[in-house]
Amino acid sequence: MEIFDVTVPVRSGMVVYEGDPPVRLGTHTALAAGDSCTVSKVEFGVHTGTHVDAPGHYIEGAPGVEALPLDALLGPAWVVDATGRATDIGEDALATLDLPAGAQRILFKTDNSQLWDLDRYDDGYIGLTPGAAVRLVERGVRLVGADYLSIAPSADPATTHLVLLRAGVVILEGLDLRGVTPGPYELRCLPLRLDCADGAPARAVLVR
Repeated sequence: MEIFDVTVPVRSGMVVYEGDPPVRLGTHTALAAGDSCTVSKVEFGVHTGTHVDAPGHYIEGAPGVEALPLDALLGPAWVVDATGRATDIGEDALATLDLPAGAQRILFKTDNSQLWDLDRYDDGYIGLTPGAAVRLVERGVRLVGADYLSIAPSADPATTHLVLLRAGVVILEGLDLRGVTPGPYELRCLPLRLDCADGAPARAVLVR
């Protein structure tokens, strides 16, 4: 059994989506300072690094992350090779990709994963267009994963999210897929149980 950790490490100063809170990871108490134990503290937005979106992220009054179906986050997944693309993944491009019939969890591997080496947000990342999102919903997909801070194109951040979230599709963002080859895996991803939050950081691994 091989386990691939596709989670982006959380660290101070890491890249975040434009306008989101910066990450601050520090020390509250420390053994080195004479305290009885070391306790770290962290401050960041819930859409930092590898994270899951809840319907309430874009739909007023919709459920939070604590209501997400956990079975959608655990099970067979397919890493789709969408590298080498210079434009967003639209309906036509989706038709050319290797999406197995019946696959319920789709993770798009694009050149976005290389952007994790940058210390700044890059709005030139590859996103999934609303039309392509509609096609995934029609295919019965339950979870869609992206290897940057948003599943949606930077020019239209809302519409793709709305298509997926209104259909009950779980959105997993902020994956680092550089270390995995396209193909079938078992996804194991659990977000923090933050009550009524519009998203939550998650630890995501792929098992083969």
